[in-house]
Amino acid sequence: MSVSLTIALQSDKTAVEYARLARIVEGIGFDGLSVYSDLGYQPPMAPLMVAADVTDSVRLGPSCLNPYLLHPVEIAGQIAALDEASGGRAYLGLARGSWMSQVGVRQDRPLAHLEDTVQIVRRLLAGDDSGYAGKVFAIEAGFALQYEPVRPVVDVLLGVWGPRGAALAGRIADEVKIGGSANPDMVRQMRHWLDDSAVSAGRGAGAVAVCAGAVTVVDTDGDLARGIARREVAMYVDVIAALDPTVRIEDELLVRLRALLAQDRADDAGALLSDDLLDRFAFAGTPAQIVAHTLELVEAGADRVEFGTPHGLTGAGGIDLLGSAVLPAVRSELAAA
Repeated sequence: MSVSLTIALQSDKTAVEYARLARIVEGIGFDGLSVYSDLGYQPPMAPLMVAADVTDSVRLGPSCLNPYLLHPVEIAGQIAALDEASGGRAYLGLARGSWMSQVGVRQDRPLAHLEDTVQIVRRLLAGDDSGYAGKVFAIEAGFALQYEPVRPVVDVLLGVWGPRGAALAGRIADEVKIGGSANPDMVRQMRHWLDDSAVSAGRGAGAVAVCAGAVTVVDTDGDLARGIARREVAMYVDVIAALDPTVRIEDELLVRLRALLAQDRADDAGALLSDDLLDRFAFAGTPAQIVAHTLELVEAGADRVEFGTPHGLTGAGGIDLLGSAVLPAVRSELAAA
């Protein structure tokens, strides 16, 4: 069974740190490296270009760019640049983005924004200058990139959650990432939605890969790791719980969680999460626990599992432990299956 195991980084580091971590990720044997594009953090292309320069084989991509802050023409140019720098190892992650109201950006018609962006990027990379008139974006006939991209096609990942997003992805995407989820039930649901859409579009079941990615904290002290993960994941629970139809959280718990987070009491907020809830939103515990959790996701239908920041008690230390104790164990179990 072919399953990809990748690492995701928050874009809050120096160029020297990105280079060091990218070398570690590739040297350990992970299949790819993603960089988040969260509002207020560094744009992901700078870290990815650093990673492209110091690696030779890992797949690289932003997780995810959004068409509200970047026009599709700019997105096409950025992914073409990363693909050239990496020698054809880039993928393009797109999502509607979060927290845009903080900068006065309205996010109307998100699926139309995503579809138009995919169509325009694909046309530009392929050298198609016939133009495009979409629901929200358009390019005139005759407009083209003024250089030749390394590849005319790059894989497109959509960060979506619901049935309408999955229906779009089933028609036009190569991969879907359920960001902030380590929930096997959600993977099963997404797999079902995608296969239905892909079959209806004539692409066939399994045409769109599923990636589950979430906050990860691994340590030989499992209780310590889970405590840190609770704090790290607390801020995401309110957003993600509303997106995941397989999770039910009491309104009272969400009210208490929001109040504690508003008071900068992330540790107290995280303490409200049960073990079951934590495992829906994070990879947390000993290497053996992370291995078991990863295999659950694969069994549910995940084609890729992405371990996100902060990884461990220290970033590099967590990545090292994932690489030395989790990666080989998962691959051994999958090879024997």
